[in-house]
Amino acid sequence: MSETPKVGAIILAAGSSRRMGANKLCADLHGKSVIAHVADAVAEAGLPGLIVLGHQAEAVRDSLGARNLIWVEASDHALGQAHSLVAGVRAIPADWDAALICLGDMPLVSASLLQGMAKVASRQSIIVPEFEGRRGNPVLWGRDWFGALQSLSGDVGARDLLLRHSKDVTHFAWRDDSIHRDADTPQALEDLRGQQPVAKGQSAN
Repeated sequence: MSETPKVGAIILAAGSSRRMGANKLCADLHGKSVIAHVADAVAEAGLPGLIVLGHQAEAVRDSLGARNLIWVEASDHALGQAHSLVAGVRAIPADWDAALICLGDMPLVSASLLQGMAKVASRQSIIVPEFEGRRGNPVLWGRDWFGALQSLSGDVGARDLLLRHSKDVTHFAWRDDSIHRDADTPQALEDLRGQQPVAKGQSAN
């Protein structure tokens, strides 16, 4: 019987929050920072976490306190999200068979989603969550794709790679819109603040 693949999570937290006007990742949401919700979901899922810092790196790190993460800084983060992703992929430990690429401004993504995707992962996987026919985040990439991810550039992240290899994508059905919700604008953050916090082990609705 083959060993269970080891899956970790890369949290992208290097962006400049241009649409927010202030650092959205450090903004308070139900008593802790937006980025802390993401890091805590990764920890609750039992996955190792690697976080990519860039814009206001010290402030983002301070907002995470003593959480146990691998810390990486993308010196070229201003060139676009792909550069932050490349920095994260280059820092992946050798024993990871796959990585979930988590966006730091999506605090509703639950540990149960991360666990579910990790359970069906392999070194060959591309797994994308889907709700009501619409793809969301995070996206899981198996180690066989790490080389391709490192070749990305610009501000499109891995979207182009997903389009080019759509036949290799596995869709992971999810039960709510947490995979679409982010804190990218002041209004989006206020909408999240008006929603009851998610209990541990539960999904947002």
